[in-house]
Amino acid sequence: MESSFLGLRLRRYKLRPSFLRFGSFRPSLSLSGLSFFLAPLFSLSPLSQGAPAVLPSSASSPIKESNGSLALEVSRAISSAVRWLESQQKENGSWSDPQHPALSALALLALEKSKASDARVTAAIERRGFQYIRSFAKEDGGIYAEGLSNYNTSLCLLALLQGGDPADANLISKARAFVEQQQASNMLRPELNGGIGYGPTGVSPKRQHPDLDNTLMGLEAVRASLLLDKATEKPSASRLNWEAAIAFISRCQNLSPAEPADIPGTERGGFNYYPSFSNAGEIENSRGNKALRSSGTMSYAGLLSFIYADLPKEDPRLLAALDWLNRNYTLEENPGLGQQGLYYYYHLMAKGLTAAGVASVSVNGKNVDWARELAVRLVSQQEASGMWVNSTGRWMEKDPVLVTSYAILTLSMLRDRL
Repeated sequence: MESSFLGLRLRRYKLRPSFLRFGSFRPSLSLSGLSFFLAPLFSLSPLSQGAPAVLPSSASSPIKESNGSLALEVSRAISSAVRWLESQQKENGSWSDPQHPALSALALLALEKSKASDARVTAAIERRGFQYIRSFAKEDGGIYAEGLSNYNTSLCLLALLQGGDPADANLISKARAFVEQQQASNMLRPELNGGIGYGPTGVSPKRQHPDLDNTLMGLEAVRASLLLDKATEKPSASRLNWEAAIAFISRCQNLSPAEPADIPGTERGGFNYYPSFSNAGEIENSRGNKALRSSGTMSYAGLLSFIYADLPKEDPRLLAALDWLNRNYTLEENPGLGQQGLYYYYHLMAKGLTAAGVASVSVNGKNVDWARELAVRLVSQQEASGMWVNSTGRWMEKDPVLVTSYAILTLSMLRDRL
């Protein structure tokens, strides 16, 4: 049944010429990607929407002559941002909201990634930061305060993996098991099975509503942990049902195999927050009925989730996702959501296109170096103090620690490409 479905999609789905300029698709999860992400892997998403990231490669490549000046500007921007972020650490080792260790984990990931260009990241700052997030470890393996347990645990797990302290081995193992246990099954709404939500709280032990963002975060953390185990030749096996995860991700995609007319062509291939709901709202389809709009953040989250789950690169779902992202490429806004979650969108864009091996996108018939464009945009938006902040507060983007951490991680990835 599944193979016949894939055959049907391959016959029906026709790539637009613009997709052919999208570059070769080379998804690969390497240890170098792990070190990069373990910062971006996570790509923290907004606290109220879910969060995270993939393992784009952090290996430096020769700087193109035409990008030499910009590469220097990017390095200076990162250094300035690191100094600002270091100054924001509190006495207890935390950053931003002390009840969300994920925000401190995000800052640590940004500082760790920036080490390649800024030697001022001190051992004392890191020591206090890692000790702070360790203090939230629970008996059940989670690393959180009261709520958003999957979100917090996934980001803290990524930070601990990046930290590389052998003493954290047991904490890491328990945290991964906790995340894997959050995968939904036997839900009253079967279409939610296979996904991951914010997770249980101290008040309610039940799994909360699965969504694509939290699913991405969970898959990223689990995959990063498995990669590290493989690199260190440590025997391990994932208890996550990857096939069920792929099925959930697919149900979040605007790509109906049975009734293509139900999905407007503009939305085909993009993704929603969870099956039957999109933060981008609705649009009228060809039948005059309401259909879900795809959004930029969730479409990159869908692409990355498929890559983490090892979906074959020729799969029509991956091709359709890349086609939607190419057709909707912009730095002016987060497609479908305007200025909401803009810096999270930039972060996922850099991770997603890097992971997919996309060198350029097609805009009005011209090939555009998206990495250079995004680097210029971020450098120009940095404030004199070294921080970044979004004037639109949705998903906590008025928090400069959150947004600056996103920006450091994004620019670090872009610097490696320039």
